[in-house]
Amino acid sequence: MAKRTTTKRRHAQGVLNVQEFQRDDRRQRNLQVLDGGYSPANDAGRDASFVKNLRPKSKGQTALMEAIDTHALCLALGPAGTGKTYIAISKAVEALEAGKVGRIVLSRPAVEAGESLGYLPGAMEDKLAPYLRPLYDALTDRLSAKRLKALMAEGLIEIAPVGFMRGRTLNNAFVVIDEAQNCTYGQIKMLLTRLGWHSTMVVTGDPAQTDLLPDLSGLHTVADKLEAVENIAVVRLGDSDIVRHPLVASMLGVL
Repeated sequence: MAKRTTTKRRHAQGVLNVQEFQRDDRRQRNLQVLDGGYSPANDAGRDASFVKNLRPKSKGQTALMEAIDTHALCLALGPAGTGKTYIAISKAVEALEAGKVGRIVLSRPAVEAGESLGYLPGAMEDKLAPYLRPLYDALTDRLSAKRLKALMAEGLIEIAPVGFMRGRTLNNAFVVIDEAQNCTYGQIKMLLTRLGWHSTMVVTGDPAQTDLLPDLSGLHTVADKLEAVENIAVVRLGDSDIVRHPLVASMLGVL
């Protein structure tokens, strides 16, 4: 009983262990198109107050939204406050609700300001929670905390660190890789090759804000190489696309 309760708790938190990921991958490997998909019309728990129309607030955001709509793989590079993550997650929710994909998979590296997981208190799930919190926040803004928890419990939304993505093939999914500037070249290559049939992947990050040692971040190099590849979009946002407090753009201009 204790073992089943633990597994259920992990599903509810959206952090799955490697064995659960592998079992899910075997179920999804030969999947082509999921009939029906998730539909908000059949969701009694859907709070209409959280249904928001996504509108771009800058030319860069317009370009990013169009790129996501027309490409299976999109890389969004730009400074903090340009809406990279929010737009990517909003597009993921839209795709799930429209039945275009069967699930959402969100991932980000467990690296932040040079800190180590080993120094944080608690079990592995507790250690990972602070790193995944920004993804929960963006999803909550679009879905509400109650509905997000339900969708994660049903397996329609997964949130996991980069280390849990190895060995998977993500078919019929909308995949968002956040804070990719904290991934090495090898990690980004591994993540990009997870893309499966009938899936969309958006990779976001700011090469200027990496927490890795100099020259270890692979985002800038990967973006430069893929920019010339057909059917792959690389969108570069700038200070003019920042939609946070005006001081953010001013500070980034001098710091």
